[in-house]
Amino acid sequence: MAHYTKVLDGIVIKIIAAEPDFFNDFIDDSPGEWIQTSFNTRGGKHYDCNTGVEDSGTPFRKNYAGIGYSYDSTRDAFIPPKPYPSWVLDETTCLWNSPVARPSDFNGANYNWNEETQSWDAVE
Repeated sequence: MAHYTKVLDGIVIKIIAAEPDFFNDFIDDSPGEWIQTSFNTRGGKHYDCNTGVEDSGTPFRKNYAGIGYSYDSTRDAFIPPKPYPSWVLDETTCLWNSPVARPSDFNGANYNWNEETQSWDAVE
């Protein structure tokens, strides 16, 4: 099963799953371009669909596309929406990074990004 996205003005507006031999049965002729995406690709790495562990498969277009993602034809990559104005695009993964690294807390704490203070706030 392959996954395809409909991209209009650089933004993903639709995603379908179809067997490649039957793809033409599902496409429409509305404005936009159909581009294949890989369900097993994230951050420029390929992952086993059963275990979620990185494998030797070939990554495809940096990230699996989602509705609202942008498609950058120069990078040949799907890029998620920017979550906060201060975050910066990682050119290798085409994912957004906060300007301050998220704390690694092994006691089970969760954190939310605080754009106003440019820091991670612990959530209790």
